[in-house]
Amino acid sequence: MPDILIVYYSRTGSVARLARHVARGIEEVDGMTARLRTVPPVAAVTATAAPPVPDDGAPYVEARDVQECAGLLIGSPTRFGNMAAPLKHWIDGLGSEWASGTLVGRPAGVFTSSSTMHGGQESTLVSMMLPLLHHGCVIAGIPYTEPRLSSTRSGGTPYGASHVAGARDDAPIDEDEAHLARALGRRIAMLAARLA
Repeated sequence: MPDILIVYYSRTGSVARLARHVARGIEEVDGMTARLRTVPPVAAVTATAAPPVPDDGAPYVEARDVQECAGLLIGSPTRFGNMAAPLKHWIDGLGSEWASGTLVGRPAGVFTSSSTMHGGQESTLVSMMLPLLHHGCVIAGIPYTEPRLSSTRSGGTPYGASHVAGARDDAPIDEDEAHLARALGRRIAMLAARLA
């Protein structure tokens, strides 16, 4: 079964919850499987290395995950209108995959979570698209044929799935956000199936 790789960083859990909705959408497409992976945190000064396997949640992403995927989705919390440093650090380490063209022609999409409604979700989503374009990915968002894109009062944009988590990360993913996250996962999986 072709895997669609979902790589995310989630400090408080919002992006991880959104990633699981994206994964459900992928698995609604016949013959497609979601492969959830995360990235370790980074710090300016590292006293000890991150464990090779996180204490809970998805395992850390490895080079073979990227090499084996039929499509890619990446997710990050919004950090001042940009992706979080751990996800950027992982992307910056994909030089050999870029040089060999590993991701050329593979469909890709992005998702994010922010604490506020106008916290830079769309610029964060675009910031994650830029390296995917350099890798030769075929970028896909959520088309306006998804009616909830026009009616959502929380997250969800044509650039990708999103969630408004609240200042204390206490707002659950609402029905519109979950639906749009699944729609993004389905879309990337369907494109991967067509391109295969």
